[in-house]
Amino acid sequence: MIEIKRYTQENRPEWDEFVKRCKNATFLHLRNYMDYHSDRFKDFSLMAFNERGKLIAVLPANFVDHTMYSHQGLTYGGWLTLAKHFSVNTMMDLFESMADFLRKNEFTKLVYKTVPHIFHQYPAEEDMYALFRYDAKLVTVNISSVVDLTQPNLFSQSTKQRLKEAQKSNITVAETQDFKAFWKILDENLERKYGAKPVHTIEEIELLHSRFPKQIRLFGAFQNNQMIAGTVIFEIADTAHTQYISTKVEAEDNGALRLLFNELITKVYKNKRYFDFGTSNEDNGHYLNRNLIETKAGYGARGVAYNIFELNL
Repeated sequence: MIEIKRYTQENRPEWDEFVKRCKNATFLHLRNYMDYHSDRFKDFSLMAFNERGKLIAVLPANFVDHTMYSHQGLTYGGWLTLAKHFSVNTMMDLFESMADFLRKNEFTKLVYKTVPHIFHQYPAEEDMYALFRYDAKLVTVNISSVVDLTQPNLFSQSTKQRLKEAQKSNITVAETQDFKAFWKILDENLERKYGAKPVHTIEEIELLHSRFPKQIRLFGAFQNNQMIAGTVIFEIADTAHTQYISTKVEAEDNGALRLLFNELITKVYKNKRYFDFGTSNEDNGHYLNRNLIETKAGYGARGVAYNIFELNL
């Protein structure tokens, strides 16, 4: 009873309007965000319609050979649905229609990323049950560190002590638009530590910031009017998510990041539900950066899983 169609550019207005009303979608699922890297991915996003022709769900996706992915350019994003008139029964019917559609289009595997609950506006784990029923295999668990901002301050004693020491410095914290200055710090750090580059180029992050100025924000720590540390925040519903964090080598021990996160957690985002420090692992979750986990735990952050499944068709 559910018809699956492939998304085309003609569907863009309908897609975006639907995403804005979904219980588990974020601004990352709007086409203005998704399509910034359309040259890197072969889009195969899906739209699902009920027997009356009404749109009931969308799935951001791309494909490589005979495998379809919950979009590889996004951190998360399975089926996005509304709060009303969508139950587990509907999701089971949707998975049946999706599997049939994908097989007819010669796909043999689906790699599916669920949306972590901290980005839900309403309970939305129907897909987790459907994945279980379809014998999907859990292949990746990335563990993120999240502070519940509705709870009392859970900063550790060592974090509090280091904050007191840092507060004696002449470091200031402020929001800034100087993405180029931060990207210079970020590029140097990633190259030095991992021989890597940021996921976004400076041109891409400036483009996305221009499209989503209220959702993508940069906060910096400054000393003598020079940025020495910073973080890019993606504001997503009730969650503030740190997309990037970096500091100059010479500022790694002076408390700049501690002052920055203290400001964000206790003041800037105190009325949000969650502050998400992001993941601390590599190799599909098999390597855990224990030191990084402990640093984030010092702010009261605890684990939230970002899960990825594989479903053979």
